[in-house]
Amino acid sequence: MSSRAPQDRLFFATYPDTGTARKIQVLAETLRARHSLRGAPRPVHLLHVTLHHLGDHDGLPESLVAAAIDAARHVSMPAFTLRFDRVASFTGHARNAPCVLRNDDPAADAPMSALHEALAMALRKAGMGRCVQKHLIPHVTLLYDAKILASESVPSIEWTVDRFALVHSLLGRSEHRTLFARRLA
Repeated sequence: MSSRAPQDRLFFATYPDTGTARKIQVLAETLRARHSLRGAPRPVHLLHVTLHHLGDHDGLPESLVAAAIDAARHVSMPAFTLRFDRVASFTGHARNAPCVLRNDDPAADAPMSALHEALAMALRKAGMGRCVQKHLIPHVTLLYDAKILASESVPSIEWTVDRFALVHSLLGRSEHRTLFARRLA
């Protein structure tokens, strides 16, 4: 067992298309200026919605990757539209709180919750129940800041979710590598 700090994060996520990701980043920059936030907006290529976090590791655990890919292959559902129309800070963090794009309408979150649950079932069947997050609050992290942003309405941003991916994040390097992608019908 290594005593080094984790260098590698594994998670399932869905990403907006490039045009939508740019709109999200413009929104982050606008909020930053309007509310005098100091945190830097997340880079366009890192904007995503996490479905399940599979842990932080020191090295890439190949057996976990193989099991996660096998589980993801068993997920089948139609593509859907994801819509966000609110921003707010998630509170309860020690220093910098994530400022996120989300919505407050459970009906709007239903398709993403269905994908989350379908993937959870596949992970459990693959013996990876420990990796299943019970609750999902669909959101995109815009930036991190010490200032807490109260919930506010923003112009709706939406995109078609037509795939999800198993992602290897190199911690501290702002790099995401797609290890496997599953297309939705």
